Amino acid sequence: MDYEKFKKEYESFDEYMKQSRKDAIEDLKLNSKQLPKPKLVRLEGPHDKNDAWLSIGKYADDRVNHPSHYTQGSQEAIVTIEEAIADAPSVKAGMLQGQVLKYLLRLWYKDNPIEDAKKARWYLNRLIDSL
Repeated sequence: MDYEKFKKEYESFDEYMKQSRKDAIEDLKLNSKQLPKPKLVRLEGPHDKNDAWLSIGKYADDRVNHPSHYTQGSQEAIVTIEEAIADAPSVKAGMLQGQVLKYLLRLWYKDNPIEDAKKARWYLNRLIDSL
């Protein structure tokens, strides 16, 4: 690959993205008074009968930094995972073990426990194959 050509294309794309962000911010400033108010949406499925999952734990509203499906028990799942993989023999093994743990730790707190169990098994099979 021609590094200089790639570098120029990347710089061009980077400039384009910066300008796009500036334009988007300007549009928001100009049109913020014209934005419609958000509609309340009625929950469906299992959540219309039990919305307790909306207020689980002290971080219930923070789906990025402290999602409720990872904040059950005495510590967050990330802490448990970090401690568990600290002595992994390789980065790959630690990553695979972490993925297995992630899906098992959130198994009962997401929408589809069977899917999460299958994902955990998929990563566990890869871990076993790599050992």
